Amino acid sequence: MTYKYGTPEWEESFSTIMNDLYDVESPPYIMGAPSWILAWEKLIQADDQYRQLGQGWEGTVVIHIEAEPSVGLDDDMYLLMDLWHGDCRSVRLVPKDVGEAADFVITGKYERWKQVMIKELDVVKGMMQGKVKLRGDLPTIVRYAKASTRLVDLVGEVPTIRLDEMAPEEIEAFKPWIEFFREEWEL
Repeated sequence: MTYKYGTPEWEESFSTIMNDLYDVESPPYIMGAPSWILAWEKLIQADDQYRQLGQGWEGTVVIHIEAEPSVGLDDDMYLLMDLWHGDCRSVRLVPKDVGEAADFVITGKYERWKQVMIKELDVVKGMMQGKVKLRGDLPTIVRYAKASTRLVDLVGEVPTIRLDEMAPEEIEAFKPWIEFFREEWEL
């Protein structure tokens, strides 16, 4: 059954698959997989430092990772964080139209996001240097630069198998899962 984003059925179904996979999979998690998304969400929600730094910040922030077929990412990926005054209500893999409509969309190539996640590139500096592109209110991002950095620090704490670290046969084995997620949740 295909679920439409924004409906209670979509949220319930996506939450269920995230929790089910998180419960049966052992870290490290494949970047972008439901268990990896839930691990990041849990870290953000439990983090007192982010809670303090994010006070006053509200809206949706999307990490838009452009397609990179050489690492098995055949389509763009949109990870949406629903932020509310120091709380992260959710992190979700969302369809393109939802991702593009977020309050803040930070776009970059896979390689740039990998650099951000492993702390070779500061996300705010990357925006200023044009290495990642921001659509949204730059003064707000600058005002909450420490909160943004903390979100990146937390994603770096998720035990992760990055896509370019997977063997070609592992990527091929993961592709049917990606297709299932895309079809089931209209991603």
